[in-house]
Amino acid sequence: MRGSSHLAIGLITGVAIAGLVPGIPFSLPGIALAGFSSLAPDLDHPDSRLSKRLGFSQHYVRWAFAAGALALGAYAYLQLRPGAEQRLCYTAALALGLIGVGMQGGSARRLALLFTGLGTVVAGLYSEQLWLSLLGTFVALAPFTSHRSWTHTLWATALWTYIGHLADKDLGWHGVALFAGGGYLSHLIADTLTKAGVRWFLPLDSSFKIPLIRTGSATGNVLEVAICAGYGLLVLGLVVGRMEF
Repeated sequence: MRGSSHLAIGLITGVAIAGLVPGIPFSLPGIALAGFSSLAPDLDHPDSRLSKRLGFSQHYVRWAFAAGALALGAYAYLQLRPGAEQRLCYTAALALGLIGVGMQGGSARRLALLFTGLGTVVAGLYSEQLWLSLLGTFVALAPFTSHRSWTHTLWATALWTYIGHLADKDLGWHGVALFAGGGYLSHLIADTLTKAGVRWFLPLDSSFKIPLIRTGSATGNVLEVAICAGYGLLVLGLVVGRMEF
């Protein structure tokens, strides 16, 4: 399913949680969190909507490799005498430069997400907030897994919900776990409607699917819009029905 459809379904799920779950206040940030969470499983795909947003530093990663190569080459030339050690530094500098040049698109974005995640891990350790470190770990590792594998499982949904639970405790923002978990779960349910399906219980290799949608096809796109519209109208009707006038 397309990223825009996942986002729409995630936001609608956020509205449903805010408007229908007792004790959860209606919260625009909560709805936005559900939308963000609905895109999180696709961090395993370098061209997904969220990967592109979080991988904003991909161009700087390539420049960093180039700068590292130049710095190492300059150090070898200025500080080391001709010999085996200098040749080793020149070789390492050349390798860094070639890696920087060779990184294009997805590979650069994966590395950028790795650095973004590791930075978030460090921030979590520094501020003593476990949820932030777990979030950073997820962002760092997800791009290096196969698409629709571990991020598209019930276990990943539980982890994401637990991260929300810890954030709830640290931030005092009631409902974080529900918004986060509900948005994440909506992604898996939506992908279950595609022909590829979802392996909810990896490492068990059974794929669960209701093959209604062929992602990227004209018919599939129309069905996605219809599903989003129908889901939105259903939630709107339920929320309005609970309101007291």
